[in-house]
Amino acid sequence: MATATAEQVQQLHDLIVSKLEAKFPGVVLHTEIQYDFPIIEVSKGNIYQVLEFLKTDPELSFEFLTTMCGLHYPDNTAKEFGMMYQLHNLPKNTRIRIKTFFPASAMELPTMIPLWAGANWMEREAFDFFGITFKGHPNLKRILNMEDITFFPLRKDFPLEDPTRDDKNDSMFGR
Repeated sequence: MATATAEQVQQLHDLIVSKLEAKFPGVVLHTEIQYDFPIIEVSKGNIYQVLEFLKTDPELSFEFLTTMCGLHYPDNTAKEFGMMYQLHNLPKNTRIRIKTFFPASAMELPTMIPLWAGANWMEREAFDFFGITFKGHPNLKRILNMEDITFFPLRKDFPLEDPTRDDKNDSMFGR
């Protein structure tokens, strides 16, 4: 299928935002378009209902969860952490990103496994690397790191190099 035009992406963005605002007033916090992706930030308290709506609405029908990933922006006070959900409507070949942010003191989201079974491993990965927990997850444990690790290696406060080495420093990596 051909890539969507800028006009088609804008129309999709406008359709999604209008449907979300009609169904969940005040849930949309920010929107933008990057490349051919409408990106919509929604409130954390409604994330499950929003994703369920995007999946089950007959006109939108984002039935495929392409990916989920944790986000860490340590300088964003009260919104240091987040989760990004990338959804795909395969028959129409349209994609969107839904983001939600939260403070380090409230790093729990509802599991998306009832909507997408494939969320199981993605949630475990976000837990393993960022420390985000998922309420209702059937087996939330580390997936790649050892169980006895007490840190989360994809957080930006995790050093990229061994701090005991003096031959390398994080400034080489943009930090």
